[in-house]
Amino acid sequence: MKRLRPALVVGILLVTAAAFARYWIKHPEVGHRLHHTSPGMLALLLALYLLSIGALAGSTVATLKLCGLAVGNGESFLITAYSAVINFFGPLQSGPAFRAAYLKKKYDLNLKKFAAASLVYLFFWGVFSGLMLLCGLLHWWLLGLAGLAVIIALIAKRRPQVQRRLAGLDLKWWYYLALATLIQIAFVALIYYSELRSVAPGTSFSQAVIYTGAANLALYVSLTPGAIGFRETFLVFSKHLHHVSNAAIVAASILDRAVYVVLLLGLAVFIFATHASRKLKLSTK
Repeated sequence: MKRLRPALVVGILLVTAAAFARYWIKHPEVGHRLHHTSPGMLALLLALYLLSIGALAGSTVATLKLCGLAVGNGESFLITAYSAVINFFGPLQSGPAFRAAYLKKKYDLNLKKFAAASLVYLFFWGVFSGLMLLCGLLHWWLLGLAGLAVIIALIAKRRPQVQRRLAGLDLKWWYYLALATLIQIAFVALIYYSELRSVAPGTSFSQAVIYTGAANLALYVSLTPGAIGFRETFLVFSKHLHHVSNAAIVAASILDRAVYVVLLLGLAVFIFATHASRKLKLSTK
């Protein structure tokens, strides 16, 4: 499996790149859509992505509070930024492994507790994203999402299997993690809405909400950096819910990937220029 997975990841990336290139050639309107992207929009997307990294750092702080560990906001941001760079450019999406190893070495973090707390984060991510996707079927609106997530969390928490898995966690912080996750997803929705408005000006915010729900669920099956290929597949198969055309999906995806890579390169320069890796007591190796 260790040998098969890298080959599988490379194969998926090559197939995705070929599919993008083929679609670009056969549908020149994709290039026309991207041509109208203004420098102001690019700056806005970079700012929103930076804020989303900050929100992810907040989710990391909340996750660690469940484990009984308090980490400063500055250190959490550096850990999150460093792991985001490693996760995208490093081998086999090694960002989470780096984060766990660092916290274990510096704070002697219990990795079983951290894994359980991470599952709580993934639970909230899935609940919020799933409810956003269901807006297309049930016509719910965002005001009810938080309440529904709380109800689902309380019901799940009472189940014996869940209680055994969460044993040892400081669950009084679960609401903090739920709020941090919701804020993070809200920034992601704003990013996708801005991208879609740039390449398909008629896109409504409700469409962007459903689009975000579908895109976020790709996290659970992704093998590639940034869920390349998987996210686009989820979006294409769910287009009867968000009603965003394939051309707009491809154009928005290209724009999104380009901006995210630029942000990560900027974070990498910041990390090494400020010797942040030394502050984290890490080596590039």
